[in-house]
Amino acid sequence: MQRSECINVINRLAADGVPFVFIISYDAADCRVWPAGSVPDGVFYNLNGVGNDASMRPAAHHGSIRWNVKAEDESSYKRRFDIVQRHLRLGDTYLVNLTSRTEVDTDLTMADIYRLSEAKYKIFVRDEFVCFSPETFLQISNGTISCCPMKGTIPASVPGAEQTLMADRKEAAEHATIVDLIRNDLSMVAGHVTVERYRYVERLHTNKGDILQTSSRITGRLPRSFERHLGNIIFSQLPAGSITGAPKPMTCRIISEAEDYRRGFYTGVMGYWHDGTLDSAVMIRFIDTDGRRLWFKAGGGITAMSDCRSEYLETIEKIYVPITSF
Repeated sequence: MQRSECINVINRLAADGVPFVFIISYDAADCRVWPAGSVPDGVFYNLNGVGNDASMRPAAHHGSIRWNVKAEDESSYKRRFDIVQRHLRLGDTYLVNLTSRTEVDTDLTMADIYRLSEAKYKIFVRDEFVCFSPETFLQISNGTISCCPMKGTIPASVPGAEQTLMADRKEAAEHATIVDLIRNDLSMVAGHVTVERYRYVERLHTNKGDILQTSSRITGRLPRSFERHLGNIIFSQLPAGSITGAPKPMTCRIISEAEDYRRGFYTGVMGYWHDGTLDSAVMIRFIDTDGRRLWFKAGGGITAMSDCRSEYLETIEKIYVPITSF
């Protein structure tokens, strides 16, 4: 459904107290909303412990798992990186989330990946995509709205990894920019917006080994009867700041220029509403299909301080599945 229809449906369901699941594409051109009891066949989700996947059969994979990444050529990445750097030098943007589309050769199906992955938020839409995201987007509970952008990554195996990550000037500046952007976005719909917790470290388990990432938590207070306008609230925050950059409108135009594919549902949002509470995630760590091949989409933030090779390698490092039994 289109953006305006989706907003109206979410507003109505929330006002009527009907639990529902939703997914919204990066550009909000494709929005799907399902009452929790009417999720279509072939759509399975587990969003922070709430899901409909209990009836799924366990993955039948045995032995070692094939996982070969056909990474984008570094010269191709540099061409796109240079487009972003040109706009940074012109002052058009301060931060751009540049992403890549990478073919993955594996003997796992998307259903297998869904079943085997250990992630805070997961969704599988048959014949379309699977997402296993660690990043919280919006949460609402007791009238408080919060957002937890995730910016800054390092392999946990690096000696002194946490200290290195926290001391990295580029990562610190990128994180501060996104926190400020999210704080401004939340201020459009909430009062008393504050950074409740700043730049804390989380550990994630992957088939490549553990990685460390930094997050922050920004909160605000919603007005009374906000449920009647929940759709407007959600869409006012889109696309998510952590996967675009700042300032958001111009940065989205730069992303369109620098990326050579459509993101689709990648870097969109997914969520669940019930009993006055919302839990949602940014759809990062994402695989989709063209019917023949699997494509992993990943990226990272580019600033004026970015080094092309380091950013290229970081993007490849993010091409993982949260499966520890490889």
